[in-house]
Amino acid sequence: MLLNLDGTKDKGNLGANAILSVSQAVCELGALVSNLQTFEYLSAKYGLATPTAFTLPTPIFNVINGGEHGAGNLNFQEFHIIPSSKLEFSQSLKMGEEIYQQLKQLLIEKKAVHSVGDEGGFAPNLYSNQDALELLLEVIHRQQLTLNQDVFLGLDVAADSFYKGGKYTITDRQDPYSGDEFVDYFEKLKQDYTLFSLEDPLEQEAWDDWIKLTAKLSKDTIIVGDDLLVTNKVRLRKAIKTKACNAILIKPNQIGTISETVSVVKLAKQAGFLTIASHRSGDTNEDFIADFAVGVGTDFAKFGAPVRGERIVKYNRLSFIESFLKAKQNINAPKSI
Repeated sequence: MLLNLDGTKDKGNLGANAILSVSQAVCELGALVSNLQTFEYLSAKYGLATPTAFTLPTPIFNVINGGEHGAGNLNFQEFHIIPSSKLEFSQSLKMGEEIYQQLKQLLIEKKAVHSVGDEGGFAPNLYSNQDALELLLEVIHRQQLTLNQDVFLGLDVAADSFYKGGKYTITDRQDPYSGDEFVDYFEKLKQDYTLFSLEDPLEQEAWDDWIKLTAKLSKDTIIVGDDLLVTNKVRLRKAIKTKACNAILIKPNQIGTISETVSVVKLAKQAGFLTIASHRSGDTNEDFIADFAVGVGTDFAKFGAPVRGERIVKYNRLSFIESFLKAKQNINAPKSI
C-alpha cells in the first residue's frame, strides 16, 4: 500500500523516512493486536526463524571509531570485537562491556585520547590503523581471553571514504594502494590478525576487486557488503551470482519498508549468506532493530559500542528477549514427576 501510494522507484513522493516510519509502526501494531512481542510477531509472520534464548544474534561491538566516525588518524571506520557465537547473549554482552572498559583503561595508561566517536567507540589519536588492532590484541590478552576462540576481530573499513582517483590512501603506507595492492594488503592483514570479518573493504563499485578478495579470504573470513549492497535485492543478486561477498549488512532505512527488508534477508539466507542486522551511525533511543534481528533470525547484530542510550537501549532489548525466552521455555517445559 505504501509503495503504491508513493508511486516512485526511490520513494521520492512520500519520502523514505516517512514510509519506513509508517511501515515499522504498522509492524509493531500487528504485534500488539496479536498479543505478541514484536520479535514473536515477525517470526510468526515470515517464518524465517524460531527464536530461542540460545540462538540470539551474536553481538558485534564497535569499540574503536575511525574514519568519518572518529577524530584521529584512523582511516578505517570501525574496529570490532566479536564474542564467540557459542556464548549466550548475556555472556557476550558481559565480555563486550569488560573489553570496552579495559580498552579505556589502556588508553588512559598510554596517555591517548579516550573520548568517544559517533557510535560510542573510542576515537584515540593513533598513528595507523594497525596500531588500533594492536591495542585490541593487548586488551584481549589482559582479559585473559583467547583470540579466535573466545573472541574475534573485525573491521568496517568503509573504503569509499578514502578512495579517490582509483586509489586507496591510508596512514599505514605513504603511497596510495591500487585495487590489486589493497586486496593483497587485506590478505596480509588477515594473516597477521586472523580477522574474522571485513566490511566494505573496497569501493562500492569495484566489483572485480571484491570478487578477487572474496575468492582469497572467504574460506574463513566473512566479507560483508554494506555500501556495496545497501540492503537492495538487485545488488544482492549480483553479489550472489558473482561471489563478490558472503555476508550482508541489513538496514531497513536503506530500502524503505519492513517487508522489503525481510525479502532481502530471505534472499540472503537462501544463498547461504550470513546476515547482520545493523543500527545506523546517527541513531535514536529506539529498539525495533533488536526485535527485527531476533524475529527474522539474523546471524549477528551490530549495534555499536556498549555505551550511550541509543546503543544501550538495543542491547537491553536483546537482554530482555533472552530473559523472556528463557522464562517461556521453563514455563512450557514438561513438569517432572
